Amino acid sequence: MSSTGRISERIASIAESATLAVDAKAKALKAAGRPVIGFGAGEPDFPTPDYIVDAAVDAARQPRFHRYSPAGGLPELKKAIAAKTLRDSGYAVEPAQVLVTNGGKQAVYESFATLLDPGDEVLVPTPYWTTYPEAIRLAGGVPVEVFAGPEQGYLVSVEQLEAARMERTKVLLFVSPSNPTGAVYPPEQVAEIGRWAAEHGLWVVTDEIYEHLTYDGVPFTSIATAAPELGDKVIVLNGVAKTYAMTGWRVGWMIAAPDVIKAATNLQSHLSSNVSNVSQMAALAAVSGPLTAVDEMKQAFDRRRKAMVSALNSIDGVECPMPEGAFYAYADVRGLLGREFPGKNGPVRPQTSAELAALILDTVEVAVVPGEAFGPSGYLRLSYALGDEDLAVGMERLQDFLGKGR
Repeated sequence: MSSTGRISERIASIAESATLAVDAKAKALKAAGRPVIGFGAGEPDFPTPDYIVDAAVDAARQPRFHRYSPAGGLPELKKAIAAKTLRDSGYAVEPAQVLVTNGGKQAVYESFATLLDPGDEVLVPTPYWTTYPEAIRLAGGVPVEVFAGPEQGYLVSVEQLEAARMERTKVLLFVSPSNPTGAVYPPEQVAEIGRWAAEHGLWVVTDEIYEHLTYDGVPFTSIATAAPELGDKVIVLNGVAKTYAMTGWRVGWMIAAPDVIKAATNLQSHLSSNVSNVSQMAALAAVSGPLTAVDEMKQAFDRRRKAMVSALNSIDGVECPMPEGAFYAYADVRGLLGREFPGKNGPVRPQTSAELAALILDTVEVAVVPGEAFGPSGYLRLSYALGDEDLAVGMERLQDFLGKGR
């Protein structure tokens, strides 16, 4: 709560985005001339493909895109998103079931704001992306963490979910592939979790933004198609940011039953109106076009994934499962906590992963995100969506520094 009363309790209670905070600090140090390696933000290091940029340039020259457009999205983009969803997920929806949002984050918030009344509970598989619990709280809901550690591949079980389900439980948040862990649920487990949610009348909000980033032949499975029993009590969240290297363009969407979309569109009409028309036309080119760009990125991500996990697991006290999706490694560093490391002003014994991450940035200028941003302490998230050379240098610094822990 704000001590001065100047800031509302609701807003003062929100934690800032830890991933963006780490990324901002790393970029500030870099701007000051420091050789910082940033493993913080989940942002592909590739440029947006040329044909998408060309579509945006063309749109910017058309006066009709200089004006307001429908708050829920350009009709041609909504139609293309529906077609893309059928192509990639096998999930048939109408354009009226699509709401185009200012990035995936807006879709996350609007989904919870549309579903939740004060005190409604949302089951949140943990480790979770840092924005989920804050969006739930902003919408008046209560996030309920369900933790799955590395020993179970960071995958929650139906038994754990059932143990956490209470009278006020209304929604299950489901994310596969996962940010921050890179875990991917196998098809049979997706179906089992979906059936369980349907049996108990729960809504499922599923974030599918990493759908195209899986490795080693591991399939992506949409819970909307794996568990048809859910009917219209499922909301699919997605966007162009990760698949097409378009993080800065800010185009996401939510797909839901027409009454949910109508209500969420009403909210957006007051909150932000339409998404930038130029960005929407770029997104139209992206979702209507080929997946060759993401296939090329995946080859680089796969190479970096293996290099990073191998380097992490070579450090005494670190354990890191091989992620099957997204572009993150989630390292268990509980074995390092309490060890003595050389600090700039003498020996330091970090007791938490937040203290360890701060020490790493301060001492060897490598930015990582501590587990506290995603749930319990004792873990570090590292993104491998950065250049091969930076990754190699950063991992060498980490191996050298963390290897000095005694």
